[in-house]
Amino acid sequence: MTKALKKPEVLAPAGTLEKLKTAIHYGADAVYIGGNAYGLRSRAGNFTYEEMAEGVAFAREHQAKVYVVANMVTHETDAEGAGVFFQKLRDIGISAVIVSDPALIEICAAEAPGLPIHLSTQSSATNAETLAFWQEEGLERVVLAREVSMDEIRQIRAKTDIEIEAFIHGAMCISYSGRCTLSNHMSHRDANRGGCSQSCRWKYDLFDLPFGEERQTLTSGDNAEEPFSMSAVDMSMIEHIPDLVENGVDSLKIEGRMKSIHYVSTVANVYRQAVDSYVADPEHYYCRQEWIDELWKVAQRELSTGFYYDVPTENDQLFGARRKIPVYKFIGEVLSYDADTQLAVIRQRNHFRVGDDIEFYGPGFTHFEQTVTEMWNEEGTAIEKAPNAMMIVKMPVAQPVKTGDMIRRKSR
Repeated sequence: MTKALKKPEVLAPAGTLEKLKTAIHYGADAVYIGGNAYGLRSRAGNFTYEEMAEGVAFAREHQAKVYVVANMVTHETDAEGAGVFFQKLRDIGISAVIVSDPALIEICAAEAPGLPIHLSTQSSATNAETLAFWQEEGLERVVLAREVSMDEIRQIRAKTDIEIEAFIHGAMCISYSGRCTLSNHMSHRDANRGGCSQSCRWKYDLFDLPFGEERQTLTSGDNAEEPFSMSAVDMSMIEHIPDLVENGVDSLKIEGRMKSIHYVSTVANVYRQAVDSYVADPEHYYCRQEWIDELWKVAQRELSTGFYYDVPTENDQLFGARRKIPVYKFIGEVLSYDADTQLAVIRQRNHFRVGDDIEFYGPGFTHFEQTVTEMWNEEGTAIEKAPNAMMIVKMPVAQPVKTGDMIRRKSR
């Protein structure tokens, strides 16, 4: 009899309470969020304790988990109050805290016993000995550095039984697991204390400065390339789910706490389907083209496998001119649907109008397209367009839709 495969956790980002609920609704087994301190995403719309409690309650209703990221590098006074912070997380029912600084790890273990600790990717764990060290310190899981290859994961898994978490989709930092001080220099924001301004993705002029000659601009003029940047392409491992499962990765992590609910719902949905499909029937599994196509609908940059199978080349960096990626606009979400009248009540999230070709999608790939033929505002007045953010719109929808289904259209 074939040994049953262990199904890895699908771990999604949640920058807000709305994104938390969306991620879980679309199949995430767990979400990671930021608190009001000690994280690296100061602009992600981080959670209050009250929002955390509501999120944990929602997650438990759906057999999901909530982790809190506290992975900043602390300076001398930064850790003051950390013990109380971790105690509150434990009491709220947070499933684990993701930490990189040994000071915060020690404080959490001493002052909030019972709160599981996961090691952040900021700690750049790249080998089995490092994982064994942190396991001896009481940690339950390690988020591997993005620079670890698939072959190294196989070797690490053979030498240790601590849980392994690995990034499988989303943005990649140009620096080693986020260890960067570009923002400190360019914008006086400490990236390792929550202030990354993504200076690497800015557009720069590039100059050639031969000795004794006037400088020559390489990024301007009729024959120049696009402005220079130091940006990596994004990661996508959708075509390599078997490798991740077979090599014993316990948690498949999606990047993007600052991304939209369109992104969160789409990516969580795709990886949920892929993981379930492979574990259910490995012998007949294949990566469906519709999964790949779906991920491109929320892509902001080119996609690659990062360091998993080789050292990235110049093709995995965005130095100059970039291919134009078709952009889909998230235009609304379904609030309710009347099967008798075939009318859907929709909350607008982006401009759309009569005549637009739109796509509905929901958990489990319930996709279909239709043209907007008519619609009404909340008062029942016929309208030609829905220009106002969050306005309520009613429209006929021929196929049944559910609360929480999303609507998008290709950009004009």
